[in-house]
Parts: sequence; C-alpha cells; structure tokens
Amino acid sequence: MRRAFAALPALLLVAGSAAGQDLASFEKNLTLHELDNGLTFLIYQRPVAPVVSFYTYVDAGSAQEVAGITGLAHMFEHMAFKGTTRIGTSDWEAEREALEKVDAAYAALEAERHRHSPDGERLVELEADWKKAREEAASWVVKDEYSEIVDRAGGVGMNATTGSDRTAYYYSLPANKVELWAYMESERFLDPVMREFYTERDVVMEERRLRVESQPVGRLIEQLLAAAFVAHPYGYPGIGYASDIQSYSREDARAFYRRHYVPAQMYIAIVGDVDAERLVPMLETYFGRLPAGPPPPPLRTEEPRPIAERVLRVPDRSQPIYAEAYLRPAVTHPDDAIYDAIADVLSTGRTSRLYRSLVRDQRIAAATGAFSGFPGTKYPNLMIAYAYPTPGHGNDEVEAAIRSEIERLKSEPISDQELEMVKTRAKAGLVRSLASNTGIASQLTYYQAIFGDWRELFRAVDRIEQVNKEDILRVARETFQPTRRTVGMIVHEEAGS
Repeated sequence: MRRAFAALPALLLVAGSAAGQDLASFEKNLTLHELDNGLTFLIYQRPVAPVVSFYTYVDAGSAQEVAGITGLAHMFEHMAFKGTTRIGTSDWEAEREALEKVDAAYAALEAERHRHSPDGERLVELEADWKKAREEAASWVVKDEYSEIVDRAGGVGMNATTGSDRTAYYYSLPANKVELWAYMESERFLDPVMREFYTERDVVMEERRLRVESQPVGRLIEQLLAAAFVAHPYGYPGIGYASDIQSYSREDARAFYRRHYVPAQMYIAIVGDVDAERLVPMLETYFGRLPAGPPPPPLRTEEPRPIAERVLRVPDRSQPIYAEAYLRPAVTHPDDAIYDAIADVLSTGRTSRLYRSLVRDQRIAAATGAFSGFPGTKYPNLMIAYAYPTPGHGNDEVEAAIRSEIERLKSEPISDQELEMVKTRAKAGLVRSLASNTGIASQLTYYQAIFGDWRELFRAVDRIEQVNKEDILRVARETFQPTRRTVGMIVHEEAGS
C-alpha cells in the first residue's frame, strides 16, 4: 500500500517484455489449453535460455472476503507454502490427529471467549490446552520442506502475492525441472494442509503492525479506502482487520480454499524453454487430479453512486500527506484507456503536470503524482492524486495546486505533444512488460482472467492509441466531481488536539 503513494503509477502497462513484439508474432508461440476440470494454461515458448517461469493466478483476493474473515485470502497464501499430506510432515496420520486436537482446543477457547461473561480462570486453562495441542502438532512438522525442495532443484524467485482481485504464486526453474514444478504446484492446490496455522497467523498480525499500525501512510490508506467504499469490499484492508486476524480459524481457511480454489478460478502461465506439445500431456496428468467444482457466484455488492464528498483528517506527528480519490469504472469499461491517459498526463515523469507545478515551479511538494486502478481493477475503483508537502508548506497548498491541475483537464484540451507522449509511453510499456519470462506470465494470466482473452494485453495499447483530446475532456468532467471525491490527509498535530 505504501508503494502506491511513493513509487507510482503504471498499473496495467507496467512490467517488462521482448522488443518488437506484436500480437501476430506473439500468437504463433502461445498455446492456450483448458483442462476438463476448467483450469486454463497459457504456454508461451521462449527458448532464449534453458529456464522456465511459472505463474499461477487464482481469481480470488480480498474482494472475495466478508465481514469477520478480512485478510483470509492473504492468510491462505501463507498456508500454500506449508505443504501437503506428503510434503512437510514426518508422519501425516499422527499429525492429522494432533491437528484435530488443535481445532477442538481452539473451538473451546473461542466459545468461552465469546460468552456473555467469560470465566477468566477457564480461559487460562483453555489457552494452555490449546498451546499444548499446537506444540504436539508442531512436533510432526518438517519445516519449510516445500520451499526447500524447489530451492534444491535450482528454483529462484519463489514468492506469492495477494491483491484485491487475485492471489498469485510464481517462481522459475531450470527447463529440465518442469515435471517437478507440475507435481509440486498441483500437489499444493490438491491437498494443502493448514499446518502451523496459528503461528503463521501471528506472523500476519505482525505484518499488519509493521505495514499499517506503525506506518502513517498505511493508516491513512486504510482510512481512505474505508471512507471511499461504503459497501464494496474494496473498502476492506487487504491484510485484514486486527480482530479478524486474531480470530479466524483453520476451518475458516479450509472453507475459503474449498470455495475459491477451484480449477475454473485458476489460470497458469508457463513461459520459457518448453515444448507445448510435449508439455500438455504432463499437465493433464498432474493438474487433471484437481477436482472440478463450480466457481463461486459473482460478487453481488456494488458500490452505490456517491452523493457526498468525504473528508478525513488523520492527526499524526509525521510528514503531512495529502490525497484525493475519485471513484472510476472497472478496467473492463470502454473508458479505461482514457483514465490511463489522464494519469499519465498528470504524473508520468518530470514533464508531467503535477510534477512541474507542485515540485519544480511552486516547490510546495517533495513528491506528487496520480495513479488509477486502486485497490483493484476488476470492479469500480479509485483514481488517486497525492502530494507530500515540503517543510513550511501544508496540505491546503498542495490541495489547491492539485485541484488547479484537475480543473485544467476539465476546461481545456491537453496539447498535441502531451497526447503523443501518452501514446508513445503506452507502447513502450507494452514492450517493457514482455521483457522477462515472469513479466510475460503475469500479464498473460491477468488479461485472461479479467477479460477472458489474453490478447487484450495488446488491444489495451490500441485503445490508448485511439484516445483523443475530447475523450479526456469528457471523462475528466464526468469523474472529477466533488460528490465522487474522498479526501484523506495526514495532519501534523497531536492525536488528541
């Protein structure tokens, strides 16, 4: 979340790629294969080195959470590295029995904790029983075995990430280890074990303390999202609320897995030195084991049309920060390219309007910018402009300067040079986004999942090419309205004043 306000802003056309790519040449090397259970593979042959990168995109993130289990998508991401009934245990049958005791002890503890009048002594006893059961279960764990198998095989970059719209798992291996990946990746989604769950839950809680509770920007973003979205789950913090993190159980995680980790919700890109024709039977063998299941119903809640400006001030003895967010349509909306163009004009590079006005000319901000598609893109989301005031200047000054640039976008066409720069940068962004195996894999899965067709990666640039000055004027006038605006700022003052 902090990076959104610091580094900035290319959300769709960011990342890396092979120069000179176009749709026709790209299509020749790509194989799309869907298993009977609904899992979709995108295999891109790129034999520039004996390496293959893998990217598993699960169409479920924090937007699929409901009150009481916020942060569970992220929690399951942690669990996906804990192994299976065959990986990560010295004796699965003994561990299974021990885990059942953990579940029973935790259920008893939670039942007492949520009684109208909890018995303090009984709580102490139940917590001791729960701790003892966890210690017994831990005795059967072979720690980090899943990751170590990959490491010993030459795996690099093994990681995962959870967003509002998706959870992704990725790493690279030597080309002669593809079958190992096929076994390991299919295994962890076929047969995950929620071992060390409560220990890992404490780790996630510490992440929240570090990223949100002890960071002024983290606290500001959490409050800004909660104010901007009154109904849609985009208003939930991706890492979850503290009370939810400290309460959800292993069974909650299993229920989330069963509901959302079905093959029809999964898209896997394999990019590198592979032969698609030889690879497909292997994928059928390993990933065909995953049982088919119906995808969860689509999200019902829609953010209601905003009717009032929302302003929040977060007092903190830290660097003041100002941000204003405007509700905009989802990435699939016909105007999406226009929003990208607006963000580009406002904030890309030292020739951008916000930089020139606030940083270079007026010197009232140390950093400024704008970005679109926050916190996700699948549903209506936010376009945000922000600034860090310099010493001696305040939020009121940067607010006025940002609003002045927004009013310019609404009242006068951008220049021919600015429009041409937007289009040039969009094309360069596509090339950069295809410069590495992992970059290609992440882009392919994103566009296949969101649009139902990976080719939209290339068409997105075509749509920016079609943007004109009148489009920007129209969308700016529609979007930058006070009733669609949520303002959040850190003010340098004591919390009680």
